Amino acid sequence: MIVVEGKNDRSRLKRLLTSEITILCTYGTLNTDRLEELKQKIGDQPVYLFMDNDASGKKIRGILRDAFPDAEHLYTRRGYAGVEGTPDEYLIQQLEKAGLDPYILYPDPSPF
Repeated sequence: MIVVEGKNDRSRLKRLLTSEITILCTYGTLNTDRLEELKQKIGDQPVYLFMDNDASGKKIRGILRDAFPDAEHLYTRRGYAGVEGTPDEYLIQQLEKAGLDPYILYPDPSPF
């Protein structure tokens, strides 16, 4: 499972991953109820945290780091407009680093 901040982040990653990977969303905030809901959905499954590289993303990542100490962290590069504004090639690199290669939907390299 991958946890992202916004629904646009989720849509962006869904285009790059098979349906076997569940992408959960914090909707940009993280209150106690939403955190409990995430804990229930994730259970003891492996979880990846992919937050934006901004103040809000760092705050949410910190809370989730405490809630899921074994989570793997994925990062966007500074200067990209969050996960949704990160180029596909860079997102794919980050997913590969996390070992998610079997679930990546690679774009067709040839337009012809």
